[in-house]
Amino acid sequence: MKLLFDLSPADKAAFDAAAGEDERILYCLPFDIEFQTRVDGRMVFTNKSIYKINEGKLEAKWDFSRLSDFTVETLYGCCAFFGKVDGVSTRLCRFISGRNMPRYAIMVDACEELAKGNAGKVFSSSEPERYCQKCGRPFVMHTHICPFCQSKSETYKRLWGMTKGLRLMMLFPLLTAVLSLGIQYVVPVLQKILINEYIVRVNPEPFEENWKLHMLLIVGGIIGFSVISQILGIVQSRVAAVSGNRFTRFLRTLLFEKVQMLSMSSVQKKSTGDLMGRINNDVSVVQNFMTNLLPSYFGQIVSFVLGLVLVLTLDAKQGTHMSLFIFLPIPFVILFILAFRRMMRRLNIKSWQKGRRTNQTLQDLLSGIRVIKTYGREKAAVDEFTDCTAQQARQNEKNAKLFDTVFPLLGFALRSGSYLIMWYGNVQLFNGTLGVGELNQFNSYASILYAPLMQITTIPRNISAFTTSFGKVMEILEEEPEVSDIAKPQHFTLKGNVSVKHVTFGYESSNPVLRDVSLDVKAGEMIGIVGHSGCGKSTLINLIMRMYDPTEGSIEIDGVNLKEIGQQSLRSQMGVVLQETHLFSGSVRDNIRYAMPYATDDEVIRAARAANAHDFIMNLPQGYNTIVGEKGYSLSGGERQRVAIARALIHNPPILILDEATAALDTETEKQIQDAIDQLTTNRTTFAIAHRLSTLRNADKILVIDHGHIAEFGTHLELLNQRGIYYKLVMAQTRAALEK
Repeated sequence: MKLLFDLSPADKAAFDAAAGEDERILYCLPFDIEFQTRVDGRMVFTNKSIYKINEGKLEAKWDFSRLSDFTVETLYGCCAFFGKVDGVSTRLCRFISGRNMPRYAIMVDACEELAKGNAGKVFSSSEPERYCQKCGRPFVMHTHICPFCQSKSETYKRLWGMTKGLRLMMLFPLLTAVLSLGIQYVVPVLQKILINEYIVRVNPEPFEENWKLHMLLIVGGIIGFSVISQILGIVQSRVAAVSGNRFTRFLRTLLFEKVQMLSMSSVQKKSTGDLMGRINNDVSVVQNFMTNLLPSYFGQIVSFVLGLVLVLTLDAKQGTHMSLFIFLPIPFVILFILAFRRMMRRLNIKSWQKGRRTNQTLQDLLSGIRVIKTYGREKAAVDEFTDCTAQQARQNEKNAKLFDTVFPLLGFALRSGSYLIMWYGNVQLFNGTLGVGELNQFNSYASILYAPLMQITTIPRNISAFTTSFGKVMEILEEEPEVSDIAKPQHFTLKGNVSVKHVTFGYESSNPVLRDVSLDVKAGEMIGIVGHSGCGKSTLINLIMRMYDPTEGSIEIDGVNLKEIGQQSLRSQMGVVLQETHLFSGSVRDNIRYAMPYATDDEVIRAARAANAHDFIMNLPQGYNTIVGEKGYSLSGGERQRVAIARALIHNPPILILDEATAALDTETEKQIQDAIDQLTTNRTTFAIAHRLSTLRNADKILVIDHGHIAEFGTHLELLNQRGIYYKLVMAQTRAALEK
């Protein structure tokens, strides 16, 4: 990420006039808000001072000797960079939120060092740019794709790269389309001979011998070529159907694989409906373009070139100059389409966005249908979905009305040349300078030539829809996972020694959730993690599972950095029970052995017994074969939780993670589950997050996190004796239990 922006000549002159001889520029960042007005200013950071320069004027200068306690804060509609000047908090500058927030977050640490006199330590950022340097608009998340500046040639190049292995099959429809269209130009020649020689007799000489046979052969040739053309069309459609479906299967599989590889931060920022729309709808649009529209366009181009040569040749022989009428309207139509192209793309993007919102709303409402019914909000849900579909329908209707008005008019403008040909050709016919057969041949060629010209009116619309959908597909395929394996990751059996070393992490780099956290856990220990909501408990667990990588510091298991261990190898040796239990729409048996697909029935039952789930499973209508329904909603919350615990335990993981694993259980069941967990945590490294501190009574040590820092760490008795945060939490829960 760029931390040294250029100064304009006026800004550079203002800086040079104010700076000392021994000052050197270390960083230069933009700011763009001043007194409710958009500006183009620069904050210049030297080894001694900070300069605020706006449009060639020095607005302020602060020496680092007077500065301390730098911060970046989010305000209403913008962000601000603060620092204490002579002990008084002062807003140094304001800027648009998001775009420069990460840059100023780095400046906080850099300025703290400069204020201490450490000018030798230079800060840099490996974080990629989030905004297009050409137009200033944001890139697609975790990519370098700008939807407004991406090259069309680059788009087609990427698409061509995806057809590897299917190219021969996908090229076949192109060849058949060319042959089929080429046949069209043979038929008018036969028709001219038939008309001139046998229908409108130009030659006064008598018919030659066997003239009936000759005429029959010509008619048979016309019919034969038509049949061949139809057969080629059928073959083209069948091959296109096969290649198109294979390409669709390949692209959808590739897209789904990439979604599975994306980091949690990327997936969580996309709705399920949005991803489903890209995998299903957008891939279908791309497939239709590749297998149906592209061969048609290619054939039409070849047909146009061939028809153009034939028409010009025929016109030159006859000396009628009728070909000029064909091309007369073309320049005007092309100019209009070029001017209309940007509007078409904008309208297609709007239509896609409305469709995405409809998919997102539908998925959200269907997923939360229980909540909707619980609060009697059915009508509100219907109204919300109706509003989304109405907006989508209005946008599609607007697009359709515009396109279906403009393009037919353009088609009429193109075909206007045919009316001129009709008039001028008949004049030539009556004057005796043109024969009926020649006029029919020219009209036939002109009609065939008009087919590709008419495609000009549909190509921009279809290409715009294709590039929009393909762009959305490529946004996923080119997104760079934040968490990825190294070239040769390690794969070994974990023992369970976990070491967290000076870890700092934030979902946004400017707002750390954990700060300088260090922790050592020996194999077989059970660590309870407690603290107020939002303090970073689940974040620490996510880092240990390597759902995210630390911003600073490292995490090691058995002395090996997590970044050197394959993600699949790491997580396959962890058992996880999350606070939000998710069961798949299959049987109870399938859900339990999800972490170990080839587990035997005995192993499934053993895990269920350990989780105290066997008894209630046997009381279900079909026992372990009972279908749990979507997300397991046919089971109660406690039953789902016990199935999830059995799923975590079946493959006997060396590391067990429990995130409020007993939160959905009643007191009696909680005790039974807790007894089972106590047995299973023996010789197993366990991290257990719990708000009910009674569930951590057997933990070897308890970790207390407060505002992203480790506040306390020790045994239950040690922490009680400290009378700190843990003591207060225990006392508060004890009083609450007594009051009940």
